[in-house]
Amino acid sequence: MYKLLSQIFLPLLFTLFTSASHATLQPLDHIVVVVNEDVITNTTLNNRLEDFRKQLGISQVSRIKPEDLKKQVLERMIRDSIQLQQAKQLGITVDDLMLNRTLEKLAESNKMSLDMFRETIEKEGLNYSRFREQTRDEIIIQQLQQRVIAGKISVSDQEVQQYIDQNESSDSSKINYHLRHILIAIPEEASPDDISKAKLQADSVYKKIIYGSKFEDMAIKYSSGRNALKGGDLGDRKADELPELFVDTVKNLSTGETSKPVKSASGFHLLQIVSSSNDQLMVKQTHARHILLRTSDAMNDEQARKTLLELKQKIKDGANFAEIASQFSEDPGSKIKGGDLGWVGPGDFVPAFENVVNSLSIGQISEPFKTPFGWHILEVLERRDHDQTKANKENQARNAIQKRKADEEQRLWLRRIRDEAYVEFIDEDS
Repeated sequence: MYKLLSQIFLPLLFTLFTSASHATLQPLDHIVVVVNEDVITNTTLNNRLEDFRKQLGISQVSRIKPEDLKKQVLERMIRDSIQLQQAKQLGITVDDLMLNRTLEKLAESNKMSLDMFRETIEKEGLNYSRFREQTRDEIIIQQLQQRVIAGKISVSDQEVQQYIDQNESSDSSKINYHLRHILIAIPEEASPDDISKAKLQADSVYKKIIYGSKFEDMAIKYSSGRNALKGGDLGDRKADELPELFVDTVKNLSTGETSKPVKSASGFHLLQIVSSSNDQLMVKQTHARHILLRTSDAMNDEQARKTLLELKQKIKDGANFAEIASQFSEDPGSKIKGGDLGWVGPGDFVPAFENVVNSLSIGQISEPFKTPFGWHILEVLERRDHDQTKANKENQARNAIQKRKADEEQRLWLRRIRDEAYVEFIDEDS
């Protein structure tokens, strides 16, 4: 249960919850930090510190000095505040409907009903209202990052081909790494003195780990990385999804071994291998075709559903699926191919579409169903088990390069907005 909760809660615990009815019985709250036009209060900070302590576990909390945890949590709150202010300026919001759907998916992914999910949170002594609002903030931050970062990432055909050529004779891109990471950051316009001080600190942290300090504790205390409060845990990633610097650094390390500090534009990195594997997974692919109708002022949901039922009946009565799709489908990409989507695998389509694909037998035509793109009927033509092939290499290479560039751009962007923000510490103890 702890593993489940730590995966769910650690990125999500941040909001203000006070009780006005007790205001006269408690000392007045005070501001700890001013962040641009926003503030972080002592109550907000203490709430979040308490939530993190509950999730870190007794043994880990006992090894971390309270002032170190407080410093790391406060810095996370400052970065979140800056991002939420930017999101507000861009009009990025998350309504209750979207929030409820996200919470339902979180519950489903852990094989719980929403009520069971809430009970689990509260049994751990956590405030569900705080958890709910922090979930909203995390969604907003994710949407902001996608909007800001995505527009800056481009991958040329030449880069894709170079990537393929570099990995053509090696299976290293298929290795899965589970890594922990510590970043000793340097400012965007770092002076030689800044770089020297960061290098000294990185070397010091490395020596502490070598002499027995836990990597996770050092990450919480010193790291400026996004996963610092999770002990620097980056989770499982394929080698081609990691920065090239990281792969080059860890490829000759053994499980449990920590790298010496390596420098990038962001600062100095320490990496530890939790595990690695070179397992190849066969992908089950489906060859399918569909007909799409989009809703509009002229066609509502019920009309689209009824029209697709009529088209399905025509096909059952002997009409050719491809001809019907070419005539009626509103998916321009597949319409000219008789609705043919080609071979598709896991993750190629939105979950609502993929769930229907997986539920059908070969030759079966679905009932009308709705996705964010409109209403569909779908036919499964054939299935196969498929390994990595030349036909998929370009897409895999492009996705890997995009992810690598996006991770680096996100690190630089977070550092930049933090450097540019007005941050004033009011409480000297913070």
